[in-house]
Amino acid sequence: MSIRKLADGRYEWRHRVGGRHLKKTFARRADAVSHDAAVRADAARGVLVDLGNKTTVAQFARAWSESRVLRPESRRIHESWLRNHVEGTAIGARPVVKVRPSEVQGWIKGRSAVLGPSALAKCVVMLRAVFSAAIADGVCARNPVQPGPRLALPPVERAKFVPLTVGQVRQWAAHAPRRVRAMIITQAALGLRISELRGLRVSDVDFLRREVHIGSQLDPAGRRAPLKTARSRRIVPLPAVAADALAAHLAEFGAGREGLIFTGARGGPWAASRPLWMAYHGAAVAAGLPDGTSSHDLRHHYASVLLAAGESVHAVAERLGDTPALVLDTYGHVMPDQEDRTRTAVDAAWASAPGQAADGSG
Repeated sequence: MSIRKLADGRYEWRHRVGGRHLKKTFARRADAVSHDAAVRADAARGVLVDLGNKTTVAQFARAWSESRVLRPESRRIHESWLRNHVEGTAIGARPVVKVRPSEVQGWIKGRSAVLGPSALAKCVVMLRAVFSAAIADGVCARNPVQPGPRLALPPVERAKFVPLTVGQVRQWAAHAPRRVRAMIITQAALGLRISELRGLRVSDVDFLRREVHIGSQLDPAGRRAPLKTARSRRIVPLPAVAADALAAHLAEFGAGREGLIFTGARGGPWAASRPLWMAYHGAAVAAGLPDGTSSHDLRHHYASVLLAAGESVHAVAERLGDTPALVLDTYGHVMPDQEDRTRTAVDAAWASAPGQAADGSG
């Protein structure tokens, strides 16, 4: 390290890091000394970074993404994010070490013109993860993608759904093609994801014990794939309505390749493609269901039925293969008589407790 006075009266600070010579100019010698002390402190903590590192955000983000172990669908999401929202943007061309929060805010504003609030929030989370990895690699010292007052994002306003009634589900199935009717009933009665439903095999259904084993799913192309998360692997009780629908479907159409229960007209697996979407959507329209009704509403129906019957949040989460926090966040507004239950619980506790009455008598 060296500090020398220049001809114009300023002070130049020099330091060597990893074979590179760093320098910075200050108006006062005291400022140069203070900067040097900060650099030395960073070096002692192991967080000293090379301010001359020219690795761009786009370059680091792609290397970070390619080094991660991802499912095919997650890989496609990463690739889309890199190609459409990082590479080719102003922030993507900036050196990682030089990005400031104000530049991230500018990137957020630009992305908000092409992304909805929910999708934008996910993009910000991914960019934050990139900078966290850069800090771990010693490429930068601070994460400019911090939540809270530093960054302003458009609010994510999620509309509260109204669960389908049993009557609506029956009408939906009644208007569906014959090969799809049992799919609608089964999904509503078991709460499966559409990928899990498409992958359901005869060997997964234990009619004797009245339970269904969910251990895999089909990817969008119709190929066998692992489940979304470890929680997704589960055993779901088989109610009579689902057992009857499955038995009738197998009696009419038989099992497909690899024992698949639900297959297309040629006996092959249903892909997550337009024919299946049109079968669900067309039947929903014909049944007069609300606009935007999709197969996921059958999963919502299942959860709301369990909650209305008094099942705990933890039990519903186990049946859905989700976390209790997600179940509470998604379905909390449809849990019945919450206010009455609160009043009853408090009144019952006070009524049964010994001692002086609340009004001072007794």
